[in-house]
Amino acid sequence: MSVGVAVLGSTGSIGTSALRVLERQRERFKVVALTAYGSADRLIEQAKRTGARMVGLVDQESGKGIGGFETGVAIRTGPEALVEAATHPEVGIVINAVVGAAGLEATLAALRAGKRVALANKETLVMAGELVLKAAREGGGEIVPVDSEHSAVLQCIAGSRQGQLRRLIITASGGPFRDWPLEKLSRATVEEALKHPTWRMGPKITVDSATLANKALEVIEAHFLFGLDYDAIEVVVHPQSIVHALTEFVDGSVLAQIGFPSMELPILYALTYPERVPDNGTPRFDPVAAGPLTFEPLRKDAFPAFELGVEAGRRGGTAPAVFNAANEVAVKAFLEGRIPFGEIAGTIERVLGAHHPLPAEDLEVVIAADRWARKQAEGCCS
Repeated sequence: MSVGVAVLGSTGSIGTSALRVLERQRERFKVVALTAYGSADRLIEQAKRTGARMVGLVDQESGKGIGGFETGVAIRTGPEALVEAATHPEVGIVINAVVGAAGLEATLAALRAGKRVALANKETLVMAGELVLKAAREGGGEIVPVDSEHSAVLQCIAGSRQGQLRRLIITASGGPFRDWPLEKLSRATVEEALKHPTWRMGPKITVDSATLANKALEVIEAHFLFGLDYDAIEVVVHPQSIVHALTEFVDGSVLAQIGFPSMELPILYALTYPERVPDNGTPRFDPVAAGPLTFEPLRKDAFPAFELGVEAGRRGGTAPAVFNAANEVAVKAFLEGRIPFGEIAGTIERVLGAHHPLPAEDLEVVIAADRWARKQAEGCCS
């Protein structure tokens, strides 16, 4: 019997990759629900193609007058559409590909309802890692990462026992500014920041990769997913984006997961974990075509957003949520031309410097910290 799937953020880059995987695996999975922020026409086309029985548009203005469906397709608008899709009774797996803090409540609701969450929305764990893990324990849900780096770790540790993993090494491409001098970096344009050398992603994630804030988010996510101290999680620059992560065990053995840059394999693995199933759509690896693989230290002086994020993770409590919120606001301001590239990290630093972390004991505290940080960051960017 096929498993019902909800794809949150189906019109984004990861969401569309997920639909390609689900189309190839239609005998194992059926698309039950799709949501998007505001791409109504594209969402309608996806729903008709997949046979989804529920669609949701977060932006209510975009949802006005939506039509074109046969009878029996439920249409929802507003932020609550994410939670409704994530908890749909016919859904067993939720692919959360929402960008930013907007994906948090849907993740919590799905886990409390006992669903598997294939998590591409790293902000969920960054903002409220303890709450997310608690929701999974209490509701019987399961978190399986979709990020290529965390999927790589999960694949490398399959079959190992608790306590055998000693260190993680997460790779970063270095983004478009990997070898830029400091004086040139501060003047980088939006067009330059969006030219990622190896991955094709949405604008927010692409800018995060240019500042390496994205890698800080991944370090915090890895801390919660794999239960390691921050001192046991390292980042190295790997420009080819072929080796996605390396895992070191207590006996000194190191395993790595490799593959050409593609989100479809991590998505497939999250759907079928711990099993592996045949799939002819993922690219076959060719070591000759991959060419030489190189590794470099991360230039922390050139990418201060990385250190700010990791330090927020170490501080814990509401600090990671504040880092994430300030970063989201600063990236939006940069994309809109309101601040220069160099001010993204500056904005984050000022907001974090004014924050006194509280224990992230419940969702209300986390959301309050998120809202406070956004207001502070907007003031910095005005």
